[in-house]
Amino acid sequence: MANILIVDDEVGIRELLSEILGDEGHDVVLAENAAAARAVRNARRPDLVLLDIWMPDTDGITLLKEWSANGQLNMPVVMMSGHGTIDTAVEATRIGAIDYLEKPIGLQKLLSAVKRGLQRPAAPGAPAPLTLAAFTRSAPLRELQRLVQQVVVNSRVLLLRVGPGSIAELAARSVQPKVTSWLDLAAVSAPLDVNQLQACQGGVAFVAELSRLSRTQQKNLAFALERLERYDLRLVVATDHTLESLVREGWEEALVMRLFEVSLAPPSLADLRDDIPEIAAQLLLHLVEAGEVPRRTFSTAALNALRAQPWPGGYAELRAAVKSLALGTLDEEIALTDVRKLLIPASEGAIAVSLDQPLREAREAFERLYFEHHLRLEGSNMTRLAEKSGLERTHLYRKLKQLGLHGSRRGEDA
Repeated sequence: MANILIVDDEVGIRELLSEILGDEGHDVVLAENAAAARAVRNARRPDLVLLDIWMPDTDGITLLKEWSANGQLNMPVVMMSGHGTIDTAVEATRIGAIDYLEKPIGLQKLLSAVKRGLQRPAAPGAPAPLTLAAFTRSAPLRELQRLVQQVVVNSRVLLLRVGPGSIAELAARSVQPKVTSWLDLAAVSAPLDVNQLQACQGGVAFVAELSRLSRTQQKNLAFALERLERYDLRLVVATDHTLESLVREGWEEALVMRLFEVSLAPPSLADLRDDIPEIAAQLLLHLVEAGEVPRRTFSTAALNALRAQPWPGGYAELRAAVKSLALGTLDEEIALTDVRKLLIPASEGAIAVSLDQPLREAREAFERLYFEHHLRLEGSNMTRLAEKSGLERTHLYRKLKQLGLHGSRRGEDA
């Protein structure tokens, strides 16, 4: 029979439903809150979920949205509530729930809903790409999602001001989370035509870095920009350049001014360091659900090691690392040693300073290695580097200049 997960914070309801479905021959697993439900869903892959809406930690609608956003809503979910409304039922159905049961739940209604759910065919195809909605425990990412949604209601064009560690693609994917149509203009080297735009109708056109576009691609961008309304497209572009610098590089001023009309400055992975374990774990879950990697989990030590990396290549670099880690280990759990093998060169950690030189030169060589290591680790954030090294910031700038190193004033704490 089926493997069914019951999620409800009321122990009496959990036990009653478990007894009924157990008598029907089903294998029932219980979860008292969203955190337990996540763990069971990932470990057991239930055939059906009965999910309560009103729970103390994370409500059922939010959990349903999370599963939908990260590609895990590939099992039927029946919502339950004693205080539901028609609007709540409609929203749950829109997100992906297959049915809605009002408490107290009658025996026949329960069995009928379970039977209908189990008769539904499995969701076909790979899950949609991850969006910001998948990261429900990150306050900065939740805020960014709200900002992105607020902007795109009133503008078809959004410019993301980014630097090293960019999460531009993740933000752009969140503009139209239910639409899979996606056109990467940087991947189109020939002149763009209306057929390509029509094929992406209702979707998103994206550029990860404006300054890398060729002249032909700049013309393609202008061509798409003029036809956004006709094909119901959103355009999301990102750059670490200013308007003036792009014009100096030969961009058409009128085009650049249109692109810069509405902009946001999303956080970088350096700003999101405390959220990197969650981001990495969700990326791994998504890759597993998509069938791109075997079933894997991260150890706590491995996640902490990922958190300590600088990730100058941003979201794309982190995603590639997670995929490589999942494919590069034979064990179900990705361990700290796996992260070290992939991301930390074997020579790092060894002090490559010759002892056959004067003390002053040896000390300078050590200091250069020390600051290079911590600049990399802290993503060139001078505030954190000052705290780590114990140096006053003015002294730190002077020391780095003396050693021929450069930190970044961008992204410093105010």
